[in-house]
Amino acid sequence: MPVRVVGSSTLRKFQAFAGTQNVSSLQKDEAWKVNVRIQGCDLENGYLCGTMEALNVPLADTPELCKLCSVVLSLFLHIFRPEDDIRHWSKFASFAPLLSQVEADGGESLDLSNHPYIFMRWKEQYFVNVGIDCGLTIAGFYHVCFSCSDGSINGFYCDPNSSPFQKLELKCSKEKHLGFTFSSYQLHNLVSPNDHYI
Repeated sequence: MPVRVVGSSTLRKFQAFAGTQNVSSLQKDEAWKVNVRIQGCDLENGYLCGTMEALNVPLADTPELCKLCSVVLSLFLHIFRPEDDIRHWSKFASFAPLLSQVEADGGESLDLSNHPYIFMRWKEQYFVNVGIDCGLTIAGFYHVCFSCSDGSINGFYCDPNSSPFQKLELKCSKEKHLGFTFSSYQLHNLVSPNDHYI
């Protein structure tokens, strides 16, 4: 299956995205600058991996860098989990036309091969440049929607131990290395899209 072309942007290896993650709570209003770079992309098999970098994190001396992997749900529709995910996917207007069918059979009968959006579930696997005592958690995962029309990414972070529905907003960057500070890192041991925790 060919990689989808999005104007001047593509969902492909080495593509960079930049934006924010809103981590506000009742006690504080806070947003982190976030950079994402795709390191591997196999849309035919429903898999994507990369890195996520969070800047201006309180009490952190350097940007926090995580390895992440993803299942591309638009191609593996049986991975929609109505019992767990409806309240998260329903926050996306692009998901509304699919809701009734996902509730009926998990979306198995849907054909999203030409759908204007690609739905993914991102999971942070481990910190690259900080220890486990850094004060941040990667226990949750992201529900993510990629727009094929403008290359933007919107998502919500799901972790019962963090502020609920932290909103992720990213724009496709024409610069491969926009904002990234970790050129010396190499990532190994990619996780299969069949891993059940995603």
